[in-house]
Amino acid sequence: MFLDGEWSLCSVRKGVGMHIAVVGSGYVGLVAGACFADLGHDVILVDNDQQKLEALKSGQVPIHENFLLELLQRHRGRGLNFTDDLQQAVRASAAIFIAVGTPPTEQGEADLSYVESVASSISGAINGYKVVVEKSTVPVYTSDWIRKIILRNAAPPDSFDVASNPEFLREGTAVTDFLYPDRIVVGADSDRSASLLREIYAPLTDGSYYRRPDAIPQPGGSRIPPPLIVTSTMSAELIKHASNAFLAMKISFINAVASICESVGANVQQVCQGIGSDSRIGPRFLNPGIGYGGSCFPKDLMAFRAVARECGYEFRLLDEVMRINEEQRHRFLRKIRSALWTLRGKRLGVLGLAFKGGTDDIRESPAVLLVQALLQEGCKIAAYDPAAAERAREILNSNIEFVSSAYEAASGADALLILTEWDEFAALDLNRLHKQLKYPIVIDGRNLYDPGAMAVQGFTYYSVGRTAATPETQPGAVSPSSRKLKKS
Repeated sequence: MFLDGEWSLCSVRKGVGMHIAVVGSGYVGLVAGACFADLGHDVILVDNDQQKLEALKSGQVPIHENFLLELLQRHRGRGLNFTDDLQQAVRASAAIFIAVGTPPTEQGEADLSYVESVASSISGAINGYKVVVEKSTVPVYTSDWIRKIILRNAAPPDSFDVASNPEFLREGTAVTDFLYPDRIVVGADSDRSASLLREIYAPLTDGSYYRRPDAIPQPGGSRIPPPLIVTSTMSAELIKHASNAFLAMKISFINAVASICESVGANVQQVCQGIGSDSRIGPRFLNPGIGYGGSCFPKDLMAFRAVARECGYEFRLLDEVMRINEEQRHRFLRKIRSALWTLRGKRLGVLGLAFKGGTDDIRESPAVLLVQALLQEGCKIAAYDPAAAERAREILNSNIEFVSSAYEAASGADALLILTEWDEFAALDLNRLHKQLKYPIVIDGRNLYDPGAMAVQGFTYYSVGRTAATPETQPGAVSPSSRKLKKS
């Protein structure tokens, strides 16, 4: 165990599964380390951020992720330990998973300098056969470069292999995505490295993890046991980028369809039901809204496009996917203007700042980008997010008021905007909400409510890909004027 922040080789437990080092304690690294420990492996999580390490050692979780705190409490100091000594961690481990950041450069390519730095450090600590595993999202050929860097630093060629094991984690459900995956992709160019990775994931693929009474609860629709797909390292690298690009394409496609629905008076949710029922297409990611965001899709699409260009292929489909995504935010901003006429001086309630529900991540959040645009228009904003307020406070200026509930955000507002699909935003007390708003106008960027039902409740309701609804268009609706008379 770690004592007073120190660690030694003798701390490794005996009689456990595999000895694993995970380098990087961000979303991917921390979730992977905690989940590997829950599978019964002895995990050393490596990071050079001392403040983060101390927080993790004391049991603090730096990100909002369901079940992560439970796993940290279960394994911290036993099957999951923390250090800043990469070389000692490498010496004690059979597999080293690289999970450091790969941020985009100004040209849109993935910055692999952190990956290179880790590879250089690994080489000096190899004391027996090791498998170095890419867990970060990286472009094709990264495995070749990792191998070259390790060899350049004098590691014997037969002392290691480089493999690719891309993650398919969604923020907000990352722990269950790891433990109940659709598939496990292992990119390995040697039988030895493939065998070691099969052993690491055996508790999932043989089903033994799922028979444990303390297993993390199974989400609906998961496949047990998951299939393990073995490919070449280059194929695995491409699988990750191609998967994210395809999912982003589905989002942009349905957003483009939603724009047509608004023009012709169709209902995009009915269209989604019709096309999503086709087994070749499926309903997932056919959710119209204000566009995708987060730390993965925007970055990975740019990196994938850069890889294609290096290969001499102009992947124009990706250009259009990104263009539609950006345009979707502009369309929603025009929808707000249409509902309110002028924006300067308007007080707006905003529900949601995270890029999606279930997480506190605001990176490339369309909600934050919209708030910034509204502030530039001269709006006054009261915003509520169940998890992301503190992170948003760091980047939004003092003109925004952070409040502690949806109803407080709506209080005295000219309109209420729903920008993130948190579950609690779909279950609001509409009578109470109506009383809080200055004008009963709701502009929903996530289609959480039925337009007709909202109109019956006395709201003027705008959404994405559906006709706007007003009390005047719905028989039996309670008019705003009668509501205001009742309030007085």
